[in-house]
Amino acid sequence: MNNTQAQQQQKIIKMNSAPLGGLLAELAVPAVISMLVTSLYNMADTYFVGSISNAATGAVSVSLSLMSVIQAIGFFFGHGSGNHISKMMGSGNVFSAKKMAGFGFLLSLLFGALLSVGGLLFTEELALFLGSTETILPHAVSYMRYILIGAPFMCASFTLNNQLRFQGNPFFGMVGIGVGAVLNVALDPLLIFGFGMGVAGAALATLISQTISFLILLAGCLSKKSIGFSMRIFSLDKSYPLWLCKGGLPSLFRQGFMAISVIALNKACSVAGDALSIDAAIAAMGVVSKIMGFAFSVIIGIGQGFQPICGFNYGAGNYDRVKKAYWMCVKLSTGLLIVMCLLGLMFAEPLVGLFRDDALVIALGAKAMRLQCAAFILAGFTTMSNMMLQNIGKVFRASFLAVARQGIFFVPFVTLLPLFMGIDGVLWAQPLADVSAFVCSLAMHLPVLGSLEKNK
Repeated sequence: MNNTQAQQQQKIIKMNSAPLGGLLAELAVPAVISMLVTSLYNMADTYFVGSISNAATGAVSVSLSLMSVIQAIGFFFGHGSGNHISKMMGSGNVFSAKKMAGFGFLLSLLFGALLSVGGLLFTEELALFLGSTETILPHAVSYMRYILIGAPFMCASFTLNNQLRFQGNPFFGMVGIGVGAVLNVALDPLLIFGFGMGVAGAALATLISQTISFLILLAGCLSKKSIGFSMRIFSLDKSYPLWLCKGGLPSLFRQGFMAISVIALNKACSVAGDALSIDAAIAAMGVVSKIMGFAFSVIIGIGQGFQPICGFNYGAGNYDRVKKAYWMCVKLSTGLLIVMCLLGLMFAEPLVGLFRDDALVIALGAKAMRLQCAAFILAGFTTMSNMMLQNIGKVFRASFLAVARQGIFFVPFVTLLPLFMGIDGVLWAQPLADVSAFVCSLAMHLPVLGSLEKNK
């Protein structure tokens, strides 16, 4: 057995037998940091652009849908290949894991390139489709062009980060994402104000920093501590695309419906009245989405720390250990959500005001944040249930829960409620969707936990 094989064998033993608390901390902390700094990309753009105008801030909010599509592609191939990688490593089949890693990486680059070409050909039409108003449109087009140029590298970065995480190597992902985030924060004011590029400067900063992240993540995947890639994709068994879909579809649906929900939200804000108040409403809801997304990234990071533990141990038949890790993550995430939601309730106005010093934006944003915080504490159970179902191959249940919050419930709520409640209908849509998704999680996941108890 060579040194690389010995390292992989030690990793398998560690994932299947190390104390859960320490193992979860080792895997979740880098994942949480990676998710937080990923959120910082768009938050930094919103913060610096916020000093320009409501229309400029709205442009970043409109472009959030495009970023969600890029994430959807990267997460589909990253989670799809990563789930298979962790299971194969858990069962000792490292060669199959290497082939799936190469397969997922190449496809993420390809689909990112297709998105880039299509988007650049129809940038203005795409901006209008995503909910841009006439006043927001010039800023949105300037921002989106740079994002579309970098789409292949962004998609591949999300894929590589997830593959590293599912291998039990989250440190490389944390470094790659972290360096990019720090660079983005430094470049934003330089390009926006120093070079006078405005909104386009924020997008260029994101493009440069994401490209650097991609190169670092690629180096991490090719290092001796990772399994690397096998490019023998033409010798793949026909089951590989199926495994890719089984592991990745819930993530694709989750992020895809995130994009759809942002489009529906931007269009629903048209109930606010004249053009200026529409821009204020879009800006306010965009700011709240960034803040709540930053908090949610902590929970996603904990879930991402849980996923390789779940995959390795489920692949090895250690069902009792899967359940213990799951409940540990539910308790931890719910406790953190309670603290974060209390802070959101108390400091809603100052938090929104950090991003846009406009009375109407602050008033709408603060009310929306307080309503969302009241129901957000349920997201820990919903998220961990979704991730566990995804990892153990319950494709239908995982896919349903992945789209429940932002798709099945939020889109109808945010479309219909404003017809009867005006702007208040927009504000109430998200908390109602959170409660509805939690009820579905209880109904769909508890029976699966019961079946694991019988099979342990």
